[in-house]
Amino acid sequence: MKCRPRCGACCIAPSISSPLPLMPGGKPAGVPCLHLRTDFGCDLFGDPRRPAVCGGLQPSLEMCGDGREYALRHLSELERDTAPGQVANRNP
Repeated sequence: MKCRPRCGACCIAPSISSPLPLMPGGKPAGVPCLHLRTDFGCDLFGDPRRPAVCGGLQPSLEMCGDGREYALRHLSELERDTAPGQVANRNP
């Protein structure tokens, strides 16, 4: 699957803990990356300074669903569920 045009959900919803150009402290969840262009493309795409986590995040039907709104919601839920201090919901 290829990235949907004008989406950018993966550059907004998740946090990035590693430093990146213009964001030496990383990127908080829900905050657009400073490298997200107005067309929702990435200024660092293909740049060796791009964080490995960004390059490792690949579009998929599970992650992206049927559109931008789904992707933003899904990635935000994943971010909340995996945030430090969260207790896993375990069924006995």
